[in-house]
Amino acid sequence: MGGTNIFYAAAFAIALIIVYILIPLTRIIALRIGFVDKPIADNERKLHKEPIPLMAGVALFVGFAISFLAFGPVWSQKTLGIMVGALLILMVGIVDDWYKIHRKEFPALPKFIVQVSAACVVYASGVVFSGFYNPFTEQFVVLPVWLQFGLTITWIFGVTTVINFSDGMDGLAGGLSTISAMTLFVVALAKGQSDSAMMAIILVGVGLAYLKYNKPPAKVYMGDAGATFLGFMLGVIALDGAFKQATMLSLLIPILALGVPIFDNIFVVIKRLLNGKPIYQADASQVHYRLLKTGLNQKQVVMVLCLVSVCFSLTSIILLLVQA
Repeated sequence: MGGTNIFYAAAFAIALIIVYILIPLTRIIALRIGFVDKPIADNERKLHKEPIPLMAGVALFVGFAISFLAFGPVWSQKTLGIMVGALLILMVGIVDDWYKIHRKEFPALPKFIVQVSAACVVYASGVVFSGFYNPFTEQFVVLPVWLQFGLTITWIFGVTTVINFSDGMDGLAGGLSTISAMTLFVVALAKGQSDSAMMAIILVGVGLAYLKYNKPPAKVYMGDAGATFLGFMLGVIALDGAFKQATMLSLLIPILALGVPIFDNIFVVIKRLLNGKPIYQADASQVHYRLLKTGLNQKQVVMVLCLVSVCFSLTSIILLLVQA
């Protein structure tokens, strides 16, 4: 166990150091090529006052990939599927960010197709929600293949989307993702799931390094590329760990670990549907914008939501202990 802990610590440290070093480099490149998020006076979602470099997502991906390939499981179909899926997410995110900096909207359909394709690649690699334990018979219920596919794709795509939707304030998406990754790491350790534990602790390192530059006032943004990458990886980690061989009650563990973005964006989606708006149409209906309107400043809003996220995470760990 001690040797394993050393590998976790090393993977965490390498990911953190790589991202910590790369972000200033991507910042310089972004400023030189104009890959920046410019403030818009009449846009309530643009809270910054000057152009912010928008390429930190590349650093997050590179830091994760290097550490995962160095300390993760032996190269396998699953490893390949996760990395290919993550790369697809990153690439379509970069294209989306490019459109945004030129005041254009990247069509939702091709983005949706690529994100679903990335989830399909992960599914094909063997990361699947296959079923759960029946609490009455204590037998494992294997779901039909079509339902396994549908639930797996829906979960990965859903988590990818809600983390991206929560990226509207300095330090928020990075903070929520880091808290969720730490929770999933604890859950994976408790369940003896080394692969998902390794991915989770690497994501913690990536997230903490990013927060060094993204805490208010932010020096860099990760853009859709980084936010969707973090969401994608959180979805994959939960499927490969917390959801694996789960009981009915423990199915709540990963949902609570990602509670703030999931519950907030369920509310947002329902509200947009009721108002006849497209789900992907950006607005200021997320909880962080609503809290901002109550008089809290950005730092206070981020602290409140991260505290709520910690409470959700602690609840999920309590559920884990109850199941033990």
